[in-house]
Amino acid sequence: MAGVSINPAVVAEFARQLNHENFAAYGYQAMALWCEDRNFGGFARFFLKQASEERGHARKFTDHLLDRGVLPELTALAAPRGQFASLMDVARHALTMEQENTTGIHAAYEVAVRDKDYPAQVLLHWFISEQVEEEDWAREMIDRLARAECPGGLAELDRHIERYLGGGDNDDTPL
Repeated sequence: MAGVSINPAVVAEFARQLNHENFAAYGYQAMALWCEDRNFGGFARFFLKQASEERGHARKFTDHLLDRGVLPELTALAAPRGQFASLMDVARHALTMEQENTTGIHAAYEVAVRDKDYPAQVLLHWFISEQVEEEDWAREMIDRLARAECPGGLAELDRHIERYLGGGDNDDTPL
């Protein structure tokens, strides 16, 4: 689109991050499958919601680029990690994914600031705040799993994980 001004470095960072968000969605889908295979229905539903949220994040980057006259470039996604030793391993992997996402958001923000791209900075402010929440729920999941050591504790946590981590009350959802 003629007349649109967006620095190629900002375009590159936004394209990288939107593809990273798609990869995160793919990763959460793999974690959901692992949980479903082991009859952790609550965790599976939670991770599917996270996958959907990550796809929504990718769409925010896509929309921003399109609104500024840039056709986003989608890249091939590597296979996500799909094998885990335990539910705690899954939770720790989720935290690592969110920390990597935070690093990517910060890198994009640094380029937007350097290039004085104010519209990009405004969008990235939302993502910076979102990542604080994302890392918080991941740490809370690890903490709750560590405390679910008594008999039945893990089953109870699985039953209520969506409510605990802000995903809504699903007590009547069959497992």
